[in-house]
Amino acid sequence: MPDYVPHTDAEIDAMLGFLGLDHLGQLYDHIPHAVRLARGLDLPEGLSESEVISAFDGFAQRNRAAATDLVCFAGGGAYEHELPSAVKAMASRSEFLTSYTPYQPELAQGVLQALFEYQSMLCALSGLDVANASLYDGASAAVEGLNLAAAATDRRHVVVSRGVHPHVRAALHTYAAGSGLAITEAPLADGVTAWPADLAEPACLLVAYPNYLGVLEDVSEAARLAESNGALLVAYADPVASGLLRSVGSMGADVAVGEGQPFGSAMSFGGPYVGLFAVKDAAYVRRWLPGRLVGETVDADERRAYVLTLSTREQHIRREKASSNVCTNQTVIAIAAAFHMAWLGPRGIREMALQCARGARYLRDCLTMIAGVEPAVGAPTLYEQAYRVPRSPLVVLDRLADEGFLGGIALDGDYPELGNAILTTVTETRTRQEIDAFAAAFEKACSP
Repeated sequence: MPDYVPHTDAEIDAMLGFLGLDHLGQLYDHIPHAVRLARGLDLPEGLSESEVISAFDGFAQRNRAAATDLVCFAGGGAYEHELPSAVKAMASRSEFLTSYTPYQPELAQGVLQALFEYQSMLCALSGLDVANASLYDGASAAVEGLNLAAAATDRRHVVVSRGVHPHVRAALHTYAAGSGLAITEAPLADGVTAWPADLAEPACLLVAYPNYLGVLEDVSEAARLAESNGALLVAYADPVASGLLRSVGSMGADVAVGEGQPFGSAMSFGGPYVGLFAVKDAAYVRRWLPGRLVGETVDADERRAYVLTLSTREQHIRREKASSNVCTNQTVIAIAAAFHMAWLGPRGIREMALQCARGARYLRDCLTMIAGVEPAVGAPTLYEQAYRVPRSPLVVLDRLADEGFLGGIALDGDYPELGNAILTTVTETRTRQEIDAFAAAFEKACSP
């Protein structure tokens, strides 16, 4: 294929001559004048590549001088975890990084095996039986969890906890508008989901574990409530927390979804990330499991082999009856996650979560000694915690940035019932010295 070059005037004249037209504007004569712009788009003249680079350098200079050096105590769905050099080196090897769709298993055994191992490790973390080869991100995984539940129960109503990430809930409402799902949001009481007394025959309940405020919800109780109403329980589970806490599958979840960014991916300004998806009942696999599934088999010589399996499911052949139209996965990101999980192992993932929890507990002890600062919720948390502060959260966060800290997320917009509250996060990357310095800056930021 030849490289792209702009059309020359001679080429444009030849094209117009072939079409019997006098000028390019005639290509749009079929568009009614009522829907055309009265004037052209108010756009500046084009720039050369070097001019574009210079312009964006100017934008970058408008950021805080120390923006790239801010010590991160923010989380809320994207977390600064240690990313081992070995993981980055393995995931960037050409046989993984440049591979595309592994439709020809005889040429893609390495990629297929890596995805199979990813699926196996996700099953271990979630406590469920079957995991797919990933979805686009946590929000799309949550959407597919609701779609699966609606198809399996033949119901169109779902109940979603307000403890689920606000951005995920926004994505659910967007997709529900097209798929016909009716969403009821269950409020929080002191950080814990207060499920409605009348659930109105839902397809599923969606709960986060831990939830957006860091609270450890009672997944077992949510599972009992779902079962008693003939619904499924979909759990939006933190994969790091799963290394320390009981798996959501062991507590009764039928489907586990979540964001896999903590394993194998840096925060990267918001992506690309990877959606986690696993199910308990193998009966869901053939009819409703979205995306790809890698299976293990043997070849003609009885040697172990890996293939895409059950691929002729409804996404390909059932059209309007399909519960999903997703037929792909985040191969590179999922393989990076697999390398990271394999590098850590069960003990390493547990230690990772334990370090986060210990750091968060130490930060809590420090912050609650500051006048006017208190936990915004009383329920148990793991490594994220919401704190009520004595002044505007945005003012506090702005002052913290001046002191060199990315201090957290203001909650007064999404959770006004908490008052002036900030969500903070501690991961294993934070040292005791950094936590002490952050606490000192926090006290200064909260002062009049």
